[in-house]
Amino acid sequence: MKIIILGAGRVGTSVAESLVSEANDITLVDMAPDRLLSLQDHLDLRTVAGNASHPSVLIKAGANDADLILAVTKSDETNLVACKLAATMFNIPTKIARIHSANFLAYPEIFSSDNFGVDYAICPEQIITDYTEKLIEFPNALQVLDFAKGKVSLVAVRAFHGSPLVGRELRELRQHVPNVDTRVAAIFRKDSPIIPEGDTIVEAEDEVFFLAAANDIRSVISELRRMDKPVERIMIAGGGKIGRRLANALDKAKDKNYQVKLIEYDKRVSQSLAAELEHTLVLHGDATDESLLENENIAEMDMFCALTNDDENNIMSALLAKSMGARKVLALINRSAYVDLVHSGNIDIAISPAQVTIGSLLAHVRRGDVVAVHSLRRGAAEALELVAHGDASSSKVVGRKIADIKLPKGATIGAIVRGLAATEGRGWNNEEEKKPDNDNAQVIIAHHDTIIEAEDHIIVFVINKKLIRQVEKIFQVGVGFL
Repeated sequence: MKIIILGAGRVGTSVAESLVSEANDITLVDMAPDRLLSLQDHLDLRTVAGNASHPSVLIKAGANDADLILAVTKSDETNLVACKLAATMFNIPTKIARIHSANFLAYPEIFSSDNFGVDYAICPEQIITDYTEKLIEFPNALQVLDFAKGKVSLVAVRAFHGSPLVGRELRELRQHVPNVDTRVAAIFRKDSPIIPEGDTIVEAEDEVFFLAAANDIRSVISELRRMDKPVERIMIAGGGKIGRRLANALDKAKDKNYQVKLIEYDKRVSQSLAAELEHTLVLHGDATDESLLENENIAEMDMFCALTNDDENNIMSALLAKSMGARKVLALINRSAYVDLVHSGNIDIAISPAQVTIGSLLAHVRRGDVVAVHSLRRGAAEALELVAHGDASSSKVVGRKIADIKLPKGATIGAIVRGLAATEGRGWNNEEEKKPDNDNAQVIIAHHDTIIEAEDHIIVFVINKKLIRQVEKIFQVGVGFL
């Protein structure tokens, strides 16, 4: 696939690295020649220096025969103009724009074909906010990822000493939770993947990925580790785009008993937040100030979320909060080297914005009908939601038992959602995407004798990204299918 990426920031660079490794033809456009030169030295891609909203720059980047344009510059206006040019001048099939402003997102008609022609609008800040909300809701989990409009969840937990399943075979899981059907998709032990079988024994400190219906998550987690009490007292460090969004979401969560404190260094921003947030206590100060944390009873906090724009500040404030008694700490860290450093330290969860966001982009690059992609294990693994099309004669999966599907070793079908209505126009109308689909949709945890039917949504876990293309080919419909 020929792809033009506009913007060589953290998101653009992360996407470029991921897509280059999959043998795509990538051209990266940015205003900073030095940054492009550095990337060209270690990535197999073309670079073009210039303004992404200028037609001459897009022509130089190869827009005349591009398959996809990904506009992820820091400027919403530049991204919108670039997508408009891509639609009207170059007829590029797929246009994706990164949009920061809530003002733009509040008017989805802006993105329609009659206006800026954006096929898919993504807001990284909102994606990260939703991701963090899930981690607050399930404090025992390392990751909680939704598929099939929230009907199925993929959850990563670390197994602890003393939990019922540690030291036992996976087949015993059904005995412990007899009324819940679940599937362990993968186990990572000391950073090495293990393909789970019935006789696989779970060890303490294993990172276990399992799939289950969304309503059954808590029951399965309880078998793998001690259940923490629900999160109620939350402290947020940073009132920027993400911190503000999270505070607003928690502030409006009427069904939860959240007690939220937010620390913001900028006095004007803190005053603005105090006026905006009804139930949140806004504090003007430095989140690395030990006396401030002590005065605000950091030791009583269930969750500390460091969400400033400064990686070092987030790491230090999270470490300080943990040392002073906060039950769980979470830090937003942009630099991948830092994420790796703190992964096994005192910071419970390190969130990489680029890795959280990249899944929303990859879904539109994958071959076949891919509804959702989630990047896992810092990009090493992936979970995909694919739709099976065709019939027994045109498809390699429809009408077949899972045991008869020739998936590559390292790829596992974890769950199937049947009866989910077809989704049209996935992308720019984000509010429509969030609406629940058919309540009669059936969640089927995959077993060896489960038969795939046409239009099933299939959740596939892939422990190695190198296997993605093989998986995509299996789900592609034969040429004769109409």
